[in-house]
Amino acid sequence: GSKKEDKGKRKNKKAKRKEYAHRIWRWKFLEQLQATGIHMEQVCQSPLSIHYVLLGAPWTVLCHHAEILRIKMPLQAMPSQASNWSDNLMRKLGIWNPLYQEVPQTPQDYYTYPFQESELSRFLGSENPQTFFASTQRHKIVYEILEKTPFGHQRRGLFGIQQLLSQKVFHAAFPPHDVSPPFLLNQRQILFRYWAKWSKWRKYQPMYHIRRYFGEKIAFYFAWLGFYTAWLLPASVFGIVVFLSTFFGSSADVPTDEICNASLDYEMCPSCEDCPFWKLSTICEATGQLFDNKGIVIFSVFMSLWAVMFLENWKRKSARLAYQWDCLDSKEQPLPPFAVMAPLTSWDLITDQEEPDSPQKNDFLHIFVAASIVAAMVTAPRTCLPSSAPGVFNLWGKVLASLTAALFSFAVEMHKTQSKFEDALVWKVFVFHFVNIYSVPIYIAFFKGRFSGYPGHYGTFFGMQNENCINNSCLIELAQEMLVIMVGKQIFNTLKLQSWKHKHKLRSSRKRKKEKTSEILWEANYELLESQGLFQEYLEMVIQFGFITIFVASCPLAPLFALLNNWLEIRTDAQKFVCQYRRPMAEKAQNIGMWFFLLQFITHLAIISNAFLIAFTSNFLQRTYYKYAYAWDLHGYTNFTLAQAPGAFVAKYNHTCRYQAFREDDGQHSFTFWKLLAIRLAFIVVFEHLIFFLGWLNDLVGPDIPASVKIEEKQEHFVGKHTLADYKVTSSTLQALSLPPPLHPIRGGRHSEDSGHPCSTQPASPDDLPMSREQRSSESLHSEGSSEHWGGLPDQALSSSAAWRG
Repeated sequence: GSKKEDKGKRKNKKAKRKEYAHRIWRWKFLEQLQATGIHMEQVCQSPLSIHYVLLGAPWTVLCHHAEILRIKMPLQAMPSQASNWSDNLMRKLGIWNPLYQEVPQTPQDYYTYPFQESELSRFLGSENPQTFFASTQRHKIVYEILEKTPFGHQRRGLFGIQQLLSQKVFHAAFPPHDVSPPFLLNQRQILFRYWAKWSKWRKYQPMYHIRRYFGEKIAFYFAWLGFYTAWLLPASVFGIVVFLSTFFGSSADVPTDEICNASLDYEMCPSCEDCPFWKLSTICEATGQLFDNKGIVIFSVFMSLWAVMFLENWKRKSARLAYQWDCLDSKEQPLPPFAVMAPLTSWDLITDQEEPDSPQKNDFLHIFVAASIVAAMVTAPRTCLPSSAPGVFNLWGKVLASLTAALFSFAVEMHKTQSKFEDALVWKVFVFHFVNIYSVPIYIAFFKGRFSGYPGHYGTFFGMQNENCINNSCLIELAQEMLVIMVGKQIFNTLKLQSWKHKHKLRSSRKRKKEKTSEILWEANYELLESQGLFQEYLEMVIQFGFITIFVASCPLAPLFALLNNWLEIRTDAQKFVCQYRRPMAEKAQNIGMWFFLLQFITHLAIISNAFLIAFTSNFLQRTYYKYAYAWDLHGYTNFTLAQAPGAFVAKYNHTCRYQAFREDDGQHSFTFWKLLAIRLAFIVVFEHLIFFLGWLNDLVGPDIPASVKIEEKQEHFVGKHTLADYKVTSSTLQALSLPPPLHPIRGGRHSEDSGHPCSTQPASPDDLPMSREQRSSESLHSEGSSEHWGGLPDQALSSSAAWRG
């Protein structure tokens, strides 16, 4: 009993010391935060002892940090441009577009330039501090301050809100969702009505509203997902045509008739040492030509070109979006841990300032150390565990050591920016998932049945006989595997979605009970789920892209299943971000990052895979060879593909039989086998070179960044340079430069993120209205302690009161 009491006392003392340290860190952090000029207000919800710290950045702080972060602000209004080419085409042709929808509060487009506090009066809307900075810009500024605020010795990593969150000093930090007066729609309500509702499944996504509310990083995900889904439509239609043509034409297949014909039935050799003899007609039902026919060649060529063209067009689409969203030439700030730990500084030519840097030899050193740790920890179980230890301990010891080594090696790496950190993480996790998910289809497509041997000399692997394919073609089995993955996965995701909705419904009912006494904004936002980012969403779509490109030769219906799944995916993800998640921190992004390079890798792999599938896995080439060498109508093709059992096998069993292979009577490969091998290799070379050449030609004709984007970027630079130089840009000047004439500036407005159709008659945005006390709350911190919860960092916006102005 005394031992338990001593253990309990030690545990209580440890908890009290931890709580005391957390209180000191929290006090120092808030003190340092207030010293930066941030306004704060602490609110306590007494029933649950939850403390909220509401933050607001005054005008002077916003202007100072906006210049440091080089945030682009509006200089001059410009003509809006419709961003959807299909909508433009239908408008020119006078055709009603069923995909178009009029979205309220569509913002205006502007020429922008990096903010300079000394030239404040030159920027549009600068006379109205409440609306000059967009909400996402205010969020970014305050979050940068939170990330760099110390609460101890910086060299020990005691700085930044992320460190406090990881130590549970605060429980959460988030900006709040929009609120507005009852007679106005706020941005969140607009996104729900015109984007997240299931009835909008066939409408264009309001991309610029998404970017305006969630930031560029999330907007790029939904832009890519919508673009990918739109491109799946022609692939699905073509796949359906190929499938139906083979479905109705399979009944006239001569080799199938020969296998099913009882008068031509062949006695087949056993498929293993202990297996019986069997009749070829028993596989009559499994020899349908739905997934192994000449149509798959056309479809494979189409899908290989489709993948190449899709990526090339997305590069141009993303470049235009990056320009329109003011992030084409954006530069990331170094991560605070890197800035503190970096051994040296270098001069940045873009910002004309010194910034932390790390020599390249340090990167190689980190990689070497990480690789050494991984190698040591993976081999440790083999050395430390005795050879007599049970297999389960050896197995799990290696697994845990590998996992620990991978996590530790990733922590050792020091990445300069957030995007580099995420790219490294994405690559490592994708490699693991690639091996885990694609291993079975790759085995069926390229290895099963390749090393089965022949009667009397069956191939084995570690004492086990290798499997063979039905009718010497594994394409049918691969098609079955694809159907299980594509259809089964979609059903599973639907069931998971219903379960998730049910759980959230229960959570919402509990939340409504709590909100009967109080409906304060920051409390309602805290009750929402924490956003998990975009990693799983991207990973799911990239894995799907691999299935419909790498193995599409086996299942022409795969793009159709992917299309149906993505229609659900877009609305499901939209509802999660709009209704169920706390508002995530808006982040800049120029594109979809490492995911694009993974898509390129998958596309190149798919071209090679489709070539090998057609050449080795399907029977297309050997059928084509038989047509030209023996009989165009394929009569006798079944007998052509069957070899006689070796003499030794016949003598042993006193029974003659046939097996599917191109071998001589002694079991050696026949001359036909070598001719077919040469044909297959030649087909692979021609197929790959043709697709890669067409992709290179497309890349040569259309640059990654469209010429129109380059021209518009130069126009924007010209307008910014001369506007700040007190040079009035007139219509005649722009016309001399082939620029469109500027629109009249909208005074009191701010930089718009949309290049869609302006709605000048719409009511003002909630962001353009004076903000109440509840609206100021846009970041929330929350941490769990033994007796209290901390929560709530508010919005970085200014209130309508003059007291909030610096």
